[in-house]
Amino acid sequence: MRPWFPLMTACLAVLSTGCRQDMYDQPRYEPQEASKFFTDGKSDRPILPSVVHRPDPKTEPRDELYDHYNLGIVDGEPAETFPFPIDRTVLDRGRQRYQIYCTPCHGERGDGQGMIVKRGFSPPPPFYGERPPTGKSPAATIYADLREAPVGHFFEVITKGHGAMYSYASRIGVRDRWSIIAYVRALQLSRYATESELPQQDRDQLSKVSR
Repeated sequence: MRPWFPLMTACLAVLSTGCRQDMYDQPRYEPQEASKFFTDGKSDRPILPSVVHRPDPKTEPRDELYDHYNLGIVDGEPAETFPFPIDRTVLDRGRQRYQIYCTPCHGERGDGQGMIVKRGFSPPPPFYGERPPTGKSPAATIYADLREAPVGHFFEVITKGHGAMYSYASRIGVRDRWSIIAYVRALQLSRYATESELPQQDRDQLSKVSR
């Protein structure tokens, strides 16, 4: 076999170069390559309006406003204030987003008794500090009462996740995160609000219900 070994090796080398590599050399567009398929002549497709922007601190200019809005941080600490004014439009948007993303765990009232919690998932702490009426321990939190937590804390939890809760950064845009937090603050306030603190219109409505 020795005299034939070099010849066999050479033949195998030649044959191996003819192997098809369709999985590797697939037909594809290179970045920014022209295309006859799309009417605009471009292979790159425009970003859809619903895509969540993920800012990169390494490439984007940063200042105090950037940290406040995009990171929920002011002077290296969780922000105590919102980075923009909160009005009824913001609260309505926050309520809508909260009902979509948060109610499965946190519940409609923010009591930590959402549908998947009732089916066995770990209960999160309620937003107003009381513990869930179950035998299971709530998710750990550094605040005994979440009414004492700064808004920046909620922003960080939504962005990075906490305990059993995973990150929602790829699902919820930055402004919508702040809108949700504003609605959470409204839930916290409503839990302990007194009748005297309500607008006259709401007090009149309560009087009609009590009758």
